[in-house]
Amino acid sequence: MAAENQPAPGLLRRLAAMFYDGLVLAAVLMIAGAAWVAAHRAAAAPGDLLFRLYLVAVTALFFAAFWTRGETLGLRAWKLRLVGPGGRPPGWGRALLRFAAAVLSWLPLGLGFLWVLVDRDRLAWHDRLSGTRLVLRSDAGHRSADS
Repeated sequence: MAAENQPAPGLLRRLAAMFYDGLVLAAVLMIAGAAWVAAHRAAAAPGDLLFRLYLVAVTALFFAAFWTRGETLGLRAWKLRLVGPGGRPPGWGRALLRFAAAVLSWLPLGLGFLWVLVDRDRLAWHDRLSGTRLVLRSDAGHRSADS
């Protein structure tokens, strides 16, 4: 089945997957912070721009690495997968574009994510901007209206 014809997840399933990914990301950022301290032999000063950029880069690489495989741990748990044009996982460029667009989706109080509630294809802003989409895996079943 073409990705365009596969059912898209609703907002609740997306948010649940994001919650799972947030837990994993928190652990990754703790390890990244510890690596920073080890490399610099001191904690970053409050407001250290270089440290903040480092954490953003770690976050972007975390998501892009998973997205180029089609799923994060949260997407896997909630039986979702990320596809680009042609129904295949996106490449690195498209995955990094999706990350940047997802940041834009969060900036206006998450309006870009809430957009799935009104979009005819149930796509968020970052889905549209990056040419990617979340789809339900074939083994997901359709138990609820939010699936």
